Amino acid sequence: MYWMKQSRQENITYLVVWSLLFAAPLLSLYVRTISDSNVVFDWTEVFVVWRKFAVYLLLFLVHNFLLAPLLVHQHRRVAYFSIVAVVIAAFTIYQCSSRPEMKRPMGHKPPMEQEGRHRPPHFEEPPMEFGDNRSPLPADASSHPDRRPPRLSRPADVPPPIVGERDILGVVVLILMFGANLGIKGYFRSRDDRKRLAELEHENLEQQLEYLRYQINPHFFMNTLNNIHALVDIDPEQAKETIVELSKMMRFVLYEGNKQGVPLSRELDFIRHYVALMQLRYTEKVRITLDLPQEVPDRQIPPLLLITFIENAFKHGVSYQHESFIEVQVAVENEKLQFTCSNSKVERPNEEKGGVGLANVCKRLDLLYASNYTLHIDDVADVYTVELVIPFIS
Repeated sequence: MYWMKQSRQENITYLVVWSLLFAAPLLSLYVRTISDSNVVFDWTEVFVVWRKFAVYLLLFLVHNFLLAPLLVHQHRRVAYFSIVAVVIAAFTIYQCSSRPEMKRPMGHKPPMEQEGRHRPPHFEEPPMEFGDNRSPLPADASSHPDRRPPRLSRPADVPPPIVGERDILGVVVLILMFGANLGIKGYFRSRDDRKRLAELEHENLEQQLEYLRYQINPHFFMNTLNNIHALVDIDPEQAKETIVELSKMMRFVLYEGNKQGVPLSRELDFIRHYVALMQLRYTEKVRITLDLPQEVPDRQIPPLLLITFIENAFKHGVSYQHESFIEVQVAVENEKLQFTCSNSKVERPNEEKGGVGLANVCKRLDLLYASNYTLHIDDVADVYTVELVIPFIS
């Protein structure tokens, strides 16, 4: 049923409006009885008004549940306006036929027009005789208070007009009621559409973020496994310890990576483990500096957001033949996280340019923060620097 699909607020709005309309005659008559002692509270007057309201209420229910959905939900304009025109025409006929003067038979005179009740419309003044003290009728008889000519009434054999003023007013009220119903229904429909659109956008955002996480995680584990593979031949015992550290990092990725936010302290611990793991495979020619805050505030950031920039630094900024460096700094200032990562640039002719990691993290930043973040990348001849400022998750 359509009425079950309507929003609760819409139905409450209609209920309140019609309740006020039906309560208006009661309140009006009650006020009159208080202000005038000669007025007696008579339910007959109330029922007469309610009977007229009941007709409008019936037409409103037909329009609200049957006709308005044709235009608002199904967009069938021709069908809607055609049926509404028929309803208005039927209502006009009903209004005209229910008037008392339309029910009176032809030739019937109202009580005030019966013989003896008033002077006939055409009369002659009897001739004045000698000694008659009556003054002649003034030229302007309408100005004389006692000798005004009688009002000419409509002859009994002339039919009343088909459409009266009250009929036109009733049709105007009906059209305004239909228009108000369409306006309210259109408002709630647009509100529901905006709500559904926001939900779809949120679901789409979650799906995109989930897709980006699933791309980042394999990229991270690929680099980490390559490090462990290099350690197996160099230091097997160290490789075993590294596998244990990797298991801890995997636990963080599996149980924390899908959350919207993780504590900053845990994210920094993850970075420490990753940098320590990467240092195992490099010589002293690679200078790695990690500057993390000693006191970490109880704030949250998106998980695995910073590690991509650090991975990129190790991938493109480390050389086994030449001296190279990687500098990572994290600071907290003005309720924002400031991240800086600089690395030397190493030319590798056979290395593929680009990659999914850095592109995905940029997309992720756009989805998470829109324009409420700052990312500056300075790519010069020998140094590649990333500066990121993000607010904490509230």
